[in-house]
Amino acid sequence: MEQVIVIGAGPCGLSAAIALQREGLSPLLIEKSCIVNAIYLYPTYLQFFSTPELLEIGGYPFTTPHEKPYRQEALVYYREVARREQLRIFSYEEVVSIEQLETGFKVHTEDQFGKKAAYSTRNVIVATGYFDHPNLLGIPGEELPKTTHYYKEAHPYAGAKVAVIGGNNSAVDAAMDLLRVGAEVTVVYRGKDFSANIKPWVRPIFESMVNKGRIRMWFDSKVERIDEHTITVRKATEHITLDNDFVLALTGFRPDRGLLTSIGVQFHEETNAPLVQPDTMETNIPGLYVAGVVASSKYDANEIFIETGRMHGLAITKHIVSRMNLQSN
Repeated sequence: MEQVIVIGAGPCGLSAAIALQREGLSPLLIEKSCIVNAIYLYPTYLQFFSTPELLEIGGYPFTTPHEKPYRQEALVYYREVARREQLRIFSYEEVVSIEQLETGFKVHTEDQFGKKAAYSTRNVIVATGYFDHPNLLGIPGEELPKTTHYYKEAHPYAGAKVAVIGGNNSAVDAAMDLLRVGAEVTVVYRGKDFSANIKPWVRPIFESMVNKGRIRMWFDSKVERIDEHTITVRKATEHITLDNDFVLALTGFRPDRGLLTSIGVQFHEETNAPLVQPDTMETNIPGLYVAGVVASSKYDANEIFIETGRMHGLAITKHIVSRMNLQSN
């Protein structure tokens, strides 16, 4: 039987596994894709808002010549940390359910070829992140191939008419990239002014492009319908049809509560965040913990970042070790 299984090998899951390993435990990480998959899915040339020291885990320095690191640097950093720590990671194996036992849990998985497996463990840490579950618009045409909730890079959209839905950093970064490849960009944002969350070194340039008419920015607006060659936008009281080739619906993501709900974890009535002990991150089910963004509110996944979620593993490790010491005495 395993002592601890960590579900998810993102930065927060890796951080928890390192803390556990340094206490003499040998945690098993199970990851349905590649390690730090959310970062892999970020736009190719994304620059982080955080400084490198706030992204560090396990005490390993994040060395970069840039004040704010880039996605590719982060992939190399976390991959190298996992290698140096020789963490046990089962990649491309998805946890489909968690079963509670008298002595702990049984974690049921399925790999990419449909092969099923089960692992017994005394403790489970759920660190599954949120990047697989975009906030859907719920409008006609959202399922069309021209619509995506993920943005990688601008090249496929060169010279096209592109609508970007959203007004925060992901939307602004995409709009700036698209402008550089000659796309005709319209940003549709429900807010009444520029978001206060835009990176401070990007905002003046973005505002300048909007003011010069290089990027069309529609505030207090909402895309109501997506068709093959057009979109329909409600702007104030008007309904306007625009020629359109592609839609980037960059409206954010939400944590997946499925595993937690199915085993009986309780949630806060107002925020829908899992109910946990804040000093241990343990849920109402003894031995079952959450780490990282999965612990956040359903309505604001951005309230927990790598720089805060990476600390969850330290609190969890302290609690697991103290409980084990009590049981052995």
